[in-house]
Amino acid sequence: MLVTETRAAALAPPRRPIAELWQLAEVRWATVATVLFLTGGLAQLLGAPAPVWWALYLACYATGGWESAWAGLRALRERTLDVDLLMIVAATGAAAIGQVFDGALLIVIFATSGALEAFATARTAESVRALLDLAPDQAVRVGSDGTETKVDAVDLRTADLIRIRPGERVGADAVVVDGASDVDQATITGEPLPAAKLPGDEVFAGTMNGTGTLLARVHREAGESVIARIVALVEQASATKAGTQLFIEKVEQRYSLGVVVATLALFAVPLAFGADLQPTLLRAMTFMIVASPCAVVLATMPPLLSAIALAGRHGVLVKSAVVMEQLADTSMVAFDKTGTLTEGAPRVIEIHPVAGWDADDVLRLAAGAERHSEHPIAAAILVAAHDRGLGVPDAEEFVSTPGRGVRAVVNGRRLTVSSPARPAADSPRTETAQQVHAAHVAGHTAVVVEIDDVAAGVLVFADRIRAGAADAVAALTGLTGNRPVLLTGDNSGAARQLAARAHIIDVHAGLLPQDKVDFVRARQAEGKKLLLVGDGVNDAPALAAADLGIAMGRHGSDLALHSADAVLVRDDLSTLAAVIALSRRARRLVKANLVIAGSFITVLVAWDLFGHLPLPLGVAGHEGSTIIVGLNGLRLLSAGAWHGASAPGKSCR
Repeated sequence: MLVTETRAAALAPPRRPIAELWQLAEVRWATVATVLFLTGGLAQLLGAPAPVWWALYLACYATGGWESAWAGLRALRERTLDVDLLMIVAATGAAAIGQVFDGALLIVIFATSGALEAFATARTAESVRALLDLAPDQAVRVGSDGTETKVDAVDLRTADLIRIRPGERVGADAVVVDGASDVDQATITGEPLPAAKLPGDEVFAGTMNGTGTLLARVHREAGESVIARIVALVEQASATKAGTQLFIEKVEQRYSLGVVVATLALFAVPLAFGADLQPTLLRAMTFMIVASPCAVVLATMPPLLSAIALAGRHGVLVKSAVVMEQLADTSMVAFDKTGTLTEGAPRVIEIHPVAGWDADDVLRLAAGAERHSEHPIAAAILVAAHDRGLGVPDAEEFVSTPGRGVRAVVNGRRLTVSSPARPAADSPRTETAQQVHAAHVAGHTAVVVEIDDVAAGVLVFADRIRAGAADAVAALTGLTGNRPVLLTGDNSGAARQLAARAHIIDVHAGLLPQDKVDFVRARQAEGKKLLLVGDGVNDAPALAAADLGIAMGRHGSDLALHSADAVLVRDDLSTLAAVIALSRRARRLVKANLVIAGSFITVLVAWDLFGHLPLPLGVAGHEGSTIIVGLNGLRLLSAGAWHGASAPGKSCR
């Protein structure tokens, strides 16, 4: 089953991010505007006739600015004033006094920003649609007379019987009434191993059935299934976060209104007292140019974009400047377990042979019995045998029993590798039973190897903790002032055993996706700025609900990657503290840049108001402040900036 699904994924059509981008009108308009701007700049630099590069710049205005102009007019209808309209007015004013290059630059900056926002929104919607695809479109309904009919999954009703064959996805949330199988339900619970399903156990829509056939009774309709509730949670949480803004955007209303009012006053008041039209218009337009927020925009964006680029070079993909800015506010970190703090695949960690058997012999024969199985436990046994340099013998008469294990004949011996039977309360505790019990207490998985119907040993499995997890937890504790917490759908024993190795004290186990969202909401109500790190579909609602979500890149589900605000491309947990520290450094640079930009604007505006500011000098001062804050922000591109951020013991506040 796992092999089949992996091959199907490999044969699926590759994703084409460029094609997805080009489907968005905002991206197409921004691209055309940028090309026109660059072409106009090149023509101007090469000394082409003025009408040529003017025409190119004005075409840039039209293609890149019409959406912002329309948005600004709509805002005016709602009696609000935003920076989109101010940018159009400033760009138009710049062209009116001959500074068409400055206006075109403003247009390109805003068109590109709008295109990126549109792309992020489209990918979020796509990821939610992809989640719905996990649940199959059809299911096999079994009638009262035993006849089987394929029906749409949405038409299933409570108490309907459905047949789930090997390798099929479960069509509805249901309770098993007959049959046995192993079901991979990592999309819901995050458990690293398929769960054995017997009569009376619940199965979830969208999970993958193993090698057995199940007959199950539907107990939730399609709209109420766990996977449908996950979709609703992601959409709800994403909508809640959609209003998040950069710090500078929070003051744009007052700034825009102030600049417009001041410009109109500079034009209208002198005219009312008999001033000449041309010098008055020139002075007002000069004011509009020097007061335009070019330097303010660049005060914010270059440090944040430089930090994004630097983080990307070190394996952290931060999706937007808003995210990079808000990482600085992180006061608590929560981790998922399987696939996040751990590698997400079981490993043989202990071999306990009974007297008379050697550990290598037990492992070698068990590997022979499991070599034809597709279960993750079988893969772990084969990897362990390979790591020890053991030859894996051939197996005959191989039989796999869903929910129990496998049987085979290896080297003439009858081999059984199976889950341990639950002992009766009054049965004597054998050596094998004691080892199994000890493994379960420690939160591990155990299987018993029987040779010729006699127990020969116990193999113990665990999901291996990621290298550097404990160091990452310690660094985050020092950086945020709060110990990270563990949120997992796995059992309490496994969760606490893993948490102890990662030096995490606060453990919440057995959680469904809604439970994780509830935890996030509770911490937010306490005033915490929560960063959640996860990898699975079951983590997606909490990733979207958290103040910030970070997904593991190598094995993270599509929905987790799209719901998250950032991605650890290399699954390196040590970069978490470094990127938070980098965000705090970027915020300090933003504040410094705002002081520089504000000082220039104040001086130039005062000069224009109370003296006579020549237009060329005003443009030079405006452009000079823009260049200074831009270069200051680019300091974060240096390699030393990352090493400084990742150095231990720094709070970076």
